[in-house]
Amino acid sequence: MSHRTLYWIAVPSYLGLFTLLVLWITLLHPPTQLSMGLSLGLAVIPLLFPLKGLLQGKPYTNSWTPFLMLLYFCHGVMEAYANASPEIRVLASLELTLSTLVFMACTLYVPAYRKAEQHG
Repeated sequence: MSHRTLYWIAVPSYLGLFTLLVLWITLLHPPTQLSMGLSLGLAVIPLLFPLKGLLQGKPYTNSWTPFLMLLYFCHGVMEAYANASPEIRVLASLELTLSTLVFMACTLYVPAYRKAEQHG
C-alpha cells in the first residue's frame, strides 16, 4: 500500500477520533464526576501534539503517534467492557475502530514512505 493511501486513512481517522471525543464529552454523554473542561483537556489535548506532523505527512510523527493511540484504544476497551449502556458501547466501539485505524496506518506509513523515497 502506498504512503499516500496510508496518509488518507490515518488523517481522516485521526480527525474522526478527535471529533468523536469532543462530541462524546460535550454533547452525547457529558461527564458526571469530572468537569467538562478537565475531561476535554485530558481527552483532546494529547491529540493536538501530533496534529501538525500528521497533516504534513512527516514520518517521525507517524512513528510515535501509534504509541499515543494505545491510550485511546485502552480507553475504548475499558468503556466498552465496564459500561452497560448501549450508547456508550457504540461510542467506545467507534473509538476502538478509529484508534486502530490510526495505529495501523501510521505504523505502516513509515516503511512505505521510506520505500517511496528510495525509489524516487
